[in-house]
Amino acid sequence: MTVTSARRAAQLGFLQAIQQAQHEEMTRDERVILMGQDLRANVFGAAQGFLDDFGPSRVRDLPLSEAASVGLAAGAAMAGLRPIVDLTVASFMFCAMDQFVSQVAKSRYMFGGQARLPVVFRQALYYHGGTAAHHADRPYPMFMNVPGLKIMVPSNGPDLKGLLKTAIRDDNPVLCFEDATLWGRHGRGPAPDGDDHLIPFGVASVPREGSDVTVVGIGGGVRHALDAAADLAAEGVSVEVVDPRTLVPMDWPAILASVAKTGRCVVVDPANRTCSAASEIAAHLVEEGFASLRAPVLRVTSDDMHVPFSPKLEKQIYPSKEKVVAAVRRVLGMEK
Repeated sequence: MTVTSARRAAQLGFLQAIQQAQHEEMTRDERVILMGQDLRANVFGAAQGFLDDFGPSRVRDLPLSEAASVGLAAGAAMAGLRPIVDLTVASFMFCAMDQFVSQVAKSRYMFGGQARLPVVFRQALYYHGGTAAHHADRPYPMFMNVPGLKIMVPSNGPDLKGLLKTAIRDDNPVLCFEDATLWGRHGRGPAPDGDDHLIPFGVASVPREGSDVTVVGIGGGVRHALDAAADLAAEGVSVEVVDPRTLVPMDWPAILASVAKTGRCVVVDPANRTCSAASEIAAHLVEEGFASLRAPVLRVTSDDMHVPFSPKLEKQIYPSKEKVVAAVRRVLGMEK
């Protein structure tokens, strides 16, 4: 990799990661098609030049109906195509719940493996920006409860690119949740290794090693974990940050190994507290890693309430660096 290309990759943000992953996979495999609303005009910024490069048969603008979009993509996948569906905002997934749960997730099983569903659904976790309750949900825990779906929640651009390319090549349906709070500088990370940058599902990363407490971060929670770890280091506290990257499958061995080393765990999850991914991780640690724990597992999540339109009120309900610092101090018995 040249110095110029390495610098470009090191500054890979979320939109660039999506563009690169989709373009590379559409170039590699003519069965890969892009579907969604206003793609040909590149309204949402992740399909620049795609119409010119791949033509209207592979860049499909769809009507404003999430149920129709998801159902159409499922049928196209079973017929031999490999669709990538841009649903824009994760809250809109609720409009297509029957298609997701009854068709996409179950068809391969119910047809005895005779049907494959190589389809990827992309949607943004569009919270923390005053978009109010109809646009700001973080619904990935709901879909963790549906067998047959793989789920990725990357925390930086390079991981997003590598996971998305892996998802497009997978013969099973994948839900790609893109945390919009990471679209700026916090969405950047280390350079991918060439154009064939692939990250396997079910393999966590450890962006920061430590010895006193494990902080598992999900999506934007990784940023809060790393910021908190930097502040706590000044107090002599060594924080290990674990990023699962995919929630289904989950890298349980990596999480258990980290907690076996530190003896303490805090989970930072932007979703609502009840039945969250954080709750599942905490339950798993109690069942499988109880002997390693020297303190209760703590969750730093969003409050169980709808998202208010007021930016000042909205900000209070989400995880933050300050809340993570407070939770770490609590598990270490050093509350102020």
